[in-house]
Amino acid sequence: MTQQQEYYQKVSVQPQPVHVIPISASSRLVAFLLALFLGFLGAHRFYVGKIGTAVLMILTAGGLGIWWLIDTIMVLVGAFRDKADLPVKKW
Repeated sequence: MTQQQEYYQKVSVQPQPVHVIPISASSRLVAFLLALFLGFLGAHRFYVGKIGTAVLMILTAGGLGIWWLIDTIMVLVGAFRDKADLPVKKW
């Protein structure tokens, strides 16, 4: 083996494992539209499987609008999560 081959063998970079972050199968566009138009009824939360909090949104009219507004913004910026705590990112 030549000196150049030994050098390249020593300095070769090993590939690093790729870490895949799972995302929700739910669509962010659908969740956003549901939150925007029917958010006070918790429709977007029913869509992502959060049944308990969706019922609470119905009973409180979207937390008097505050909870509804916060959820709509969270869906829009991609910070909203589904029942399995996976981010709803896919448009």
